[in-house]
Amino acid sequence: MQKLLRFGETETDGGRDLLRAAELTRDPLLRRLYLLHAVDEQRHGSLFRRRAAAMLASGTGARQDEAATPAGHGLDDLDVERESDETMLAFLHVAERSAASRFAVYRNVLGSDPETQRIFDDILHDEKFHMNYTLTQLVRVSPERHRAKLWRARLTRLWNAYLRVASALAGVMGGAILTVQYFVVLPLFAMLSKRAAAREREGWRAVAQRDADSMRSQY
Repeated sequence: MQKLLRFGETETDGGRDLLRAAELTRDPLLRRLYLLHAVDEQRHGSLFRRRAAAMLASGTGARQDEAATPAGHGLDDLDVERESDETMLAFLHVAERSAASRFAVYRNVLGSDPETQRIFDDILHDEKFHMNYTLTQLVRVSPERHRAKLWRARLTRLWNAYLRVASALAGVMGGAILTVQYFVVLPLFAMLSKRAAAREREGWRAVAQRDADSMRSQY
C-alpha cells in the first residue's frame, strides 16, 4: 500500500513538471502533447491513491508491500526550467521506457491481485504511448542529434542513480563507523585514561626551579 502511495506521488509530481514544460515550450504540438501527458500522469496518481485506499480499507496493504519493489519515472532528476525541447523529450523517452519496463514486471508478478494488476495494465498502455510520442517528436525536432540526446539522457539517469546509491551507502558506512567509535573506541579510550590516572600520584609535585629561565617563562 505504501508503495502504491509513493507511485501516486511520483506520477502526480511528474504531471506538474509536464504542465510547466507545456508552459515553457514554444512548439504548439509539443504543448498539446505535454498537456495530454500531464493529464495522464494525474490520472495515474489518482488510480494509485484510490487503490491504496481500497487496500487500506480491506487490510491487504501489507501483502502488497511485500509483492512489489519501489520504482518510478525518475522525473525528480529533471530540471524543467533548464531543459530545451530536445533534452526534455530525450529525458522523457528514457524515463517512460524505463517505467514501461518496470510496470510490465509489476503487472506480471501481481497475478494474485487482479484489481491492482488491471491498474498496471491501464497505466502501461499510456506509458507505451508516452514512450512512442516522445521518440517521434525528438526525431522531429532534432533529426541529426536525437541519438546523442538519448545517450546523454541515459547517462544522466545512470549518474543520478549512482549518486543516490553512493549517498545511501555513505550514510550506512557513516552510521557503522559511528557505532564502532561509540561502542569500541570510546570504551577503550576511557579504560586507558582510567589506567593512566591510576598511575598518577595524588597531590602537588615539586618542579625543579630554573632561575635562568625565570624572565622568559611564567613558571
